[in-house]
Amino acid sequence: MSERVLEPSVTEEPLAGEVAVDPATGRPAGRAQAAVLLLASCLAILGAVLLAPVLPAIQEAFAGTPGVEALTPVVLTAPALVIGLTAMIAGRIVDRVGRKRLLVSALVAYAFVGTAPLWLPSLELIVASRVLLGLTEAAIMTCCTTLLADYFHGTTRERYFGLQVVCTTVAATICFGVGGALGAANWRAPFWLYVVSLPLAVAAAKLIWQPAPRAQAAARTSGLAPLPWRQLGVPVGVTLLGGLVFYVLIVELSFTLDSIGVESTATLGAASAIASLGTAIGAFLFGRLARRGPAVLVPLAFGLSGIGIIGLGLASSVPVVIAFAVVTGFGNGLLLPALLTWALSSLGFEQRGRGTGVWTSAVFIGQFFCPLVVLALTGALEGLGSALVVLGVVSVLTAVGVRLARPVQAVEPAH
Repeated sequence: MSERVLEPSVTEEPLAGEVAVDPATGRPAGRAQAAVLLLASCLAILGAVLLAPVLPAIQEAFAGTPGVEALTPVVLTAPALVIGLTAMIAGRIVDRVGRKRLLVSALVAYAFVGTAPLWLPSLELIVASRVLLGLTEAAIMTCCTTLLADYFHGTTRERYFGLQVVCTTVAATICFGVGGALGAANWRAPFWLYVVSLPLAVAAAKLIWQPAPRAQAAARTSGLAPLPWRQLGVPVGVTLLGGLVFYVLIVELSFTLDSIGVESTATLGAASAIASLGTAIGAFLFGRLARRGPAVLVPLAFGLSGIGIIGLGLASSVPVVIAFAVVTGFGNGLLLPALLTWALSSLGFEQRGRGTGVWTSAVFIGQFFCPLVVLALTGALEGLGSALVVLGVVSVLTAVGVRLARPVQAVEPAH
């Protein structure tokens, strides 16, 4: 890393345990900035679950479209795939042109492309709008996570990483219900909710500031410092598997209950809500446990999630399924913030946007491949239960492998 790239951030990067200070007013980052970033982080979840209840109605509305059976699910999954493919590019833009500028622009664009299906006349155009929505979500997710890492340090940062998972988990539960309620009237109605990003754009323009402006200017004129792939590669690789493990519960819980004879929509919804509560509790407790470091928390999270998934695969009654879903959810709540803390701990300001983008891509690529892997294993092993047991064992073995490797959380760069 060249001296000319490092020099501008000598006095601007906070030491561990401190918070960033607004270069214009001298005010430190606080709850207002955190609230904007946490709420904006929920927008990617809005894109993923809001439309799930209305997919059958969308398919019926465009029944005459060639390939409607294949195109309709893409309306739901396209944004996640686009995030996985483009978050790395968003991270490079974040490091080069600035966090705030990209965040506010993406929030405004999100509202326009998100509501576009209200008036688009064909399913193909709706799918295209969902691809564009994924681009804005990639930028928003990367900016929000990077800014949380910029503004807060030490245990404060770790607490907000945990709260980010709490917020997105709660948002997913709420959005699923709201999407179903609005969709009961008209399948296009849920798309109105995407305008929620406009007040967030106003709040971001007012409350968010660009950290380390001199370092940002240097990045534009002098080039970007290279990423330390020797330190970053392993946590990103483990995160790819972590993204897959995290989404097993979300994708497969209802199918697990269905396989043991549960057909009640109310029971399915209650089980999902209880599992989400486990995830929220795990993420909320992450801040208190984070001082133990990735050598403890990453294996603990993979171990709990794996044991829970194995239990889901073997369970034959509703109470047992729900009990293991809570265990899986609790492990999931620890998993993503532990992996994120591990990945970003070795990165300085000039690298943090790209590092966050790479990490975000790994999570969402894992999410996208989760149902495909489960489907392939189910076919090969002739049963969903066996497929879940295999994935649970893989998660437990990952926990053992990470524990034996004993990853060390790097000391935050004190430039």
